Amino acid sequence: MDLLGALETLRRPLDRELFPLAIGDTAADRRALRELTGQLDDYLLPRLRSLDAPLLAVVGGSTGAGKSTLVNSLVGADVAEPGVLRPTTLVPTLVVSPADRDWFMGQNVLPGLSRGTGAGPGTLRVVTSDALGAGLALLDAPDIDSVVTANRELAAQLLAAADLWLFVTTAARYADEVPWGFLRSARERSTALAIVLDRVPPDAFDPVSRDLSRLLTENGLADTRLFTVPEVPLPDEKARLPREMVRPIAAWLTGLASDAAERSRVVRQTLSGALDSLATRVPSLAGAVDRQRAAFDGLRSIVTGAYAGGMADFDEGMRDGSLLRGEVLARWQDFIGTGDLMRSLESRVGWLRDRVVGFFTGRVPEVQLRDALESGVEALIRGAADGAAERALEGWSAAPGGPGLLERLGAVESARLGRASPELAKRAEAAVRGWQEFVLDLVREEGAERRTTARVASFGVNGAGLLLMLAVFASTGGLTGIEVGIAGGTSVLTQKLLEAVFGDQAVRTLTVRAREDLRERVRTLLAEEAARFTAQLEAVEPPADTAQALRSALARIQAHRAELP
Repeated sequence: MDLLGALETLRRPLDRELFPLAIGDTAADRRALRELTGQLDDYLLPRLRSLDAPLLAVVGGSTGAGKSTLVNSLVGADVAEPGVLRPTTLVPTLVVSPADRDWFMGQNVLPGLSRGTGAGPGTLRVVTSDALGAGLALLDAPDIDSVVTANRELAAQLLAAADLWLFVTTAARYADEVPWGFLRSARERSTALAIVLDRVPPDAFDPVSRDLSRLLTENGLADTRLFTVPEVPLPDEKARLPREMVRPIAAWLTGLASDAAERSRVVRQTLSGALDSLATRVPSLAGAVDRQRAAFDGLRSIVTGAYAGGMADFDEGMRDGSLLRGEVLARWQDFIGTGDLMRSLESRVGWLRDRVVGFFTGRVPEVQLRDALESGVEALIRGAADGAAERALEGWSAAPGGPGLLERLGAVESARLGRASPELAKRAEAAVRGWQEFVLDLVREEGAERRTTARVASFGVNGAGLLLMLAVFASTGGLTGIEVGIAGGTSVLTQKLLEAVFGDQAVRTLTVRAREDLRERVRTLLAEEAARFTAQLEAVEPPADTAQALRSALARIQAHRAELP
């Protein structure tokens, strides 16, 4: 891999939104991403692919500095559109020699801007001029301090795409902070730079020039080439400066166009500075991506914890005997009543067994108990899922990045997330019925043993299966008053009858297997419910290795840095 290949490797992870969550200074992180992507696309990659391509000089500066007037004066034609209204330069104008027109009309630089000969949003207006020698193009950029945000961003993008800045300021505004912010950026990136001090009154020529030179020195730009243009009255806003006033600038630009070695020096200076800037920009961007990753992990952990809590709620519902309330309890009351069950249990097991056998052979419909049990388990699942969804939504509402994500989803969709999905009811019904079939299969399997065949037959597979299902849930926890006696009787009766059929060890084994199978089915249902939350993360989450990919790409760039011709 060479230097160009290493830069292309750096560019690939930047193709998607890396900062979807609003954490920290996300606006600054997104701006840094746009700036890095723009400089790779607009300058570094195309310049490395064609080192001998024409030099691009961007004329930039503050509102009303006279950029367009300067460009027109340099080429001796009205190619740019100066004006009195602010902002003035709305559409960037690229002035090229006829020999270089085809190069700039292609997508070699600034590929995001369409080319045209007229003005239009998102358009790079290209005009030709014989006044410019082959090998150099001038680009009149929008104002760096425009009141229009899109203009400011475009100005910054164009300056980042330049081999050379021709930065225009005035005697009245040369000390403003906004221009100096850009100039310091040029210094940090070693961008080739020349400054034009425009509209200097004759009596202020020397003091203003000296003060600007002082500021350049204090800001590490002492060697910057400085041109000064006196203030002269012009008949109108579109008039050009006298030729003799811009002759030094024109001569310098002509020299660049005609001197291949000097052009190469400028290109190498700016290219080297842009490459060196990656050493700080890429790690900073990777660190911001790491913060996003941590926020995604936090949101995912909230979901995991919420649905683990949902599973714990279901487990508690299995243990606390609450399932034996309501319809299930009523079915047992129909069968065994509430009288002397516990007193008669030890001495009248045979009588109770006869009653149970009768229950399962038609005197009391078996389907009623089975349906009641099924409904109770389904309700328990839905309650656990609702509670988990509510906890997950509350957690996201308070977690870094969560509120912004929910806002992006919208109030309606967020509210839906806070409840179990509408499809859960059918899936829970299918899961419970599947579990009941599994329990019946356990009974059939155990009843196939010679020692239990006759006893299982006396109850029937369905009867023994229902007793085993009840054994999974029967307990006295959470019940009060008469319910304790009935539920306790249910538990003891179920245990005694099952032990009479299968033996105590087999009953313990069967109960554990039945309970674990149900828990696994519920765990699967809750995982599907949790996936509604994690799907929202996966839809916007950058690949997990993005930060490492950026750091690895930077290491490869630095390893090939010496290959710059």
